[in-house]
Amino acid sequence: MGIQRILIANRGEIALRIHRAAQEMGIETVAVHSTADADAMHVRMADHAVCIGPPPAGESYLNIANIISAAEVSHADAIHPGYGFLSENAKFAEIVEAHDIAWIGPKPEHIRTMGDKVEAKRTAGKLGLPLVPGSDGAVSDYDEAKRIAAEIGYPVIIKAASGGGGRGMKVCNSEDQIETLMKQAGSEAKAAFGDATVYIEKYLGNPRHIEFQVFGDGRGNAVHLGERDCSLQRRHQKVLEEAPSPVITPEERDRMGGIVSKAMSDMGYRGAGTIEFLWENGEFYFIEMNTRLQVEHPVTEMITGIDLVREQIRIAEGRDLSVTQDEITFTGHAIECRINAEDPWTFAPSPGTVTYYHAAGGMHVRVDSGLYAGYRIPPYYDSMIAKLIVYGRNRERCLMRLRRALGEMVVEGVKTNIPLHEELIEQPDVQSGDYSIKWLEEWLATRGK
Repeated sequence: MGIQRILIANRGEIALRIHRAAQEMGIETVAVHSTADADAMHVRMADHAVCIGPPPAGESYLNIANIISAAEVSHADAIHPGYGFLSENAKFAEIVEAHDIAWIGPKPEHIRTMGDKVEAKRTAGKLGLPLVPGSDGAVSDYDEAKRIAAEIGYPVIIKAASGGGGRGMKVCNSEDQIETLMKQAGSEAKAAFGDATVYIEKYLGNPRHIEFQVFGDGRGNAVHLGERDCSLQRRHQKVLEEAPSPVITPEERDRMGGIVSKAMSDMGYRGAGTIEFLWENGEFYFIEMNTRLQVEHPVTEMITGIDLVREQIRIAEGRDLSVTQDEITFTGHAIECRINAEDPWTFAPSPGTVTYYHAAGGMHVRVDSGLYAGYRIPPYYDSMIAKLIVYGRNRERCLMRLRRALGEMVVEGVKTNIPLHEELIEQPDVQSGDYSIKWLEEWLATRGK
């Protein structure tokens, strides 16, 4: 017998996304929520709802004991963590499985391995993934750091072994900066993640961020679902994502896809995962693996026609992958805009009550959101309130449809970054697909001058 009732250990649009997939499979859902989210759309739509604490995430969405208790009182036989919060917490996954509850995610040991960037890089190298030149692991000795940097050539980047989001990262241009920047990166990492460990890599001058979606059944079978280009970023946070990448050829996709799917097969990986690379001058360099569903998964769904959340649930039930690699095809082009409740130019958060809401519609337009008129956007969580995803037969048509859809989408009562997206897609470099991970910040710095 398969899964009967899924507790969704998340909030917002991803909780709603998981609910919809489960409902289409005939599976009941349990929404957990903080007191601030009592009126959230996913809470309203779920079959059951359990309050797990006050607004702060540490007392609700990150409270493992309360979530497990909610699963037990609601008789949930599976937990889906979504993304963020506890989705990449190996301890949580172990506790879930110890309570005889199905974990809709990778094996805990794989979450732990890939959550440590040093160990992840070491494992990726063993699995045959191409690496950025750098230290074999953590570096604490300044003389050793100088030797490594001299070998791979300046500039280098000093990175925190734990965490992400750009914290604990310092670009070093010369030997006399090494000691100071290692101390700064280590102290930032310690404050943000409780771990001061750092490592060193070659700093790539103008790369793109390209990631591959992978799926494994946990028994040695794995496939890839192509790449996504997530190069339009601000402070290491993705703003717009597309699939396929404007710069990757079908031959490169097949070659690199074969490498990543073989790596996942050799690893015995289970469920959804994303292997992220920097790409420059035709070369891929592994940076990290996310052992969860990604925010930008809809663009992959649009060009493959495969429901990734449904696939996650199937794998957690112990079933085979629903498709073989030969059956996966890539058709057309898809772009996702992350719609945030924030000032479009200062990026200051803008929580508050939505007084009017109209979602974009029409052929090949998808809006993943829990918004409705009268909903109060709480100030306690991430500012993303919707994802606008459009599909076109080719990239040019996709951009035309995106322009129309952004013009249709209305959110009143709070500020949003819709104007940023509208201006962004009019830029010649974006229209031609000629941009790197540095492009957006450079454009923002010079915009209006």
